Amino acid sequence: MIQLYDTTLRDGSQGEGVSFTVQDKLRIARRLDEAGMHYIEGGWPGSNPKDIQFFEAARELRLKNAKLCAFGSTRRKRMKAAEDPLILQLADSGAPVVTIFGKSWMLHVTEVLSATGDENLEMIADTIAFLKSRGLEAIYDAEHFFDGYKDSPEYALATLRAASEAGADALVLCDTNGGTMPWEIAQITGQVKEQFATRVGIHTHNDCELGVANAIAGVQAGATHVQGTINGFGERTGNANLCSIIPILKLKMGLECLADEQLARLSDVSAFVDELANMAPDEHRPFVGRSAFAHKAGTHADAVRKNPRTCEHIAPELVGNRRRILVSELSGGSTIAWKAEEYGLELTKKSPETRRILDKIARMEADGYVFEGADASFDVLVKKETGAYEKLFDLIGFRVIVEKRGHDEEPITEATLKVSVNGEQQLTVAEGDGPVHALDGAMRKALCHFYPQLEHVRLTDFKVRVVDVKEGTAAKVRVLVESSDEHGSWSTIGVSTNVIEASWLALADSVEYSLLKDRGNGDSTSAQG
Repeated sequence: MIQLYDTTLRDGSQGEGVSFTVQDKLRIARRLDEAGMHYIEGGWPGSNPKDIQFFEAARELRLKNAKLCAFGSTRRKRMKAAEDPLILQLADSGAPVVTIFGKSWMLHVTEVLSATGDENLEMIADTIAFLKSRGLEAIYDAEHFFDGYKDSPEYALATLRAASEAGADALVLCDTNGGTMPWEIAQITGQVKEQFATRVGIHTHNDCELGVANAIAGVQAGATHVQGTINGFGERTGNANLCSIIPILKLKMGLECLADEQLARLSDVSAFVDELANMAPDEHRPFVGRSAFAHKAGTHADAVRKNPRTCEHIAPELVGNRRRILVSELSGGSTIAWKAEEYGLELTKKSPETRRILDKIARMEADGYVFEGADASFDVLVKKETGAYEKLFDLIGFRVIVEKRGHDEEPITEATLKVSVNGEQQLTVAEGDGPVHALDGAMRKALCHFYPQLEHVRLTDFKVRVVDVKEGTAAKVRVLVESSDEHGSWSTIGVSTNVIEASWLALADSVEYSLLKDRGNGDSTSAQG
């Protein structure tokens, strides 16, 4: 059984741009527990007010799978562990597990602690022994262990021996600088494993982009306790990513760590942590990223349609992800036919409609359109090219005004919009935080008069990209809009040399997709006059 130790709330929060509130940390802890983690490191009580508040609030957590861990350093030099206020705070935190880090590298002992080698060994042993005397599970993180071992194997092993003989429940070998190679990790971990009966763990960083590989190398050499963070969050370039380590352990190595139903929550956990960290998701993350099972080339899409094993190393559902077929100028007829099938349309790769759609995509992509991340715009395009499209409104015109009065005043943005539905015109005016927000508000006002169901549609994201930088301010811009309702979310695209026009095209596609989707799902709501 491999123990999974998550340190997102402590080591992960040290990543640049990552910050969690106390409530965020509590919510993430609950989600990690549901996902089956064995240990959740909550932070360092005593090091900052937020972590003190977290451990006070965490006393009310009712974790079902995980043990909560408090993290801290060995006791201070020339002070007994039983008298050190920081150690006492760890012991009194309410966490049943305390993880202590200590120095393994003589460079740190002399230059950081200003201590002798023997003093450091006493600090390690005394701290672990005190925690065990309080009835706590004690995990020893051997900081900079691999660097220390390469400098002096005898001393690095002596630090582990001090912790083990004092009663440590696990000896975790840390590649704190992230500079050790996988073969070194395997060799050194194997040598440690031969000398200690205590459980051996591995904690790696990603400075050489080998965090996951190094963690796996440690497991291959005998480590049965693995530390990491969700999405690889962490200081510098990050920690080893548990979202990759876990499926490798279970699906590639056949090692017991999580139940199947827990593994299937992994993609949701990844997205949840991104959201609370206010970090843009890395769509190209292995296993859990949106693009992890996305197929763009026509030959790949055709092969996957026939047998997913041809181009996918695992079934995406195992980690809670899903397969996506991307539409682009590289698409073949099979891709178009498969996508059309998702919309309930029967096409073959040789159908005339399929050829028209491919030609249309090629022309539009030459103008700057990209349909890979705009499935809803592709849906509208397919319906238009196959006769399944129903025009639900006509734009008569719009005007957007941005006015700034005085140096210190915020700009005022106003959009005026006129649309026609079944010959009836509607004129609306809306203000917004910017031109697109105002235009979206005016359109929603106008169309909700005819289609009340649009009240539930929300604009959730807005991105602008320059298509041809060389053209400067005359360049075309690509606008991607993400919208959602109570049933899900979708993305649309617009391209123009005018950012407002591009935004309108994307917004119009979004509304048309929503209304056509409702009708396709059997919504018989008609335009209200």
